[in-house]
Amino acid sequence: MKRIALSTIFACCTLVLAAQESIRVNYKGASPTISDLAWAYLSDYVYNEDDDVLDEARNAAKYAWTLYRKGEPLPEDVTLTIDQRNGYACYESKDEEWLVRIEMCYWNEADKKHKLFAYNVACFNNGKCSPGQFDGLEFYRYTNATKTMVPCDDPGFDTRYGTDDGDGVAYINYDLPRTGKNIVENIWYESGKQQKILKWNGRRFSY
Repeated sequence: MKRIALSTIFACCTLVLAAQESIRVNYKGASPTISDLAWAYLSDYVYNEDDDVLDEARNAAKYAWTLYRKGEPLPEDVTLTIDQRNGYACYESKDEEWLVRIEMCYWNEADKKHKLFAYNVACFNNGKCSPGQFDGLEFYRYTNATKTMVPCDDPGFDTRYGTDDGDGVAYINYDLPRTGKNIVENIWYESGKQQKILKWNGRRFSY
């Protein structure tokens, strides 16, 4: 039963967001902040009830960010953390034992011409990974010269949302860095959580 459920989750956790054209990033100053990049990404999504798939997670984060930009209070069950200094933002929505976490951050690439932007959705039930339809990690590359960002392949590794290896069946999700540069891959076995570190080298990640 566990194996069947995991296979279903693998299919659901494939990001349903269609490949997009370039996203314009508007900002003031020498370079965009995490607020500029995150808002460009979120505001590019238009919630349409006629869509085949409604990205409820992204739309919820966009709504919270809209309230923040207007200086209006957030719903009681929602928090929005924006760490400009560290280039990190996090939206969280709690409903009793359920938690939806949406992280966004960026890395300055070594060539000083690009930034790598990441958008990461993870759902939890009682503190344990419980993937939803929109869980997943995706990347965009921002180009300084054009002030736009476009979808890009996983930089140096393949994102995965589950495994059935010698240690058993497990869900997988990711933590983006608020401090430091590396991504944490969380592997949720029934016996406990294991972690692997994806190290940033200025252009891509590796285990």
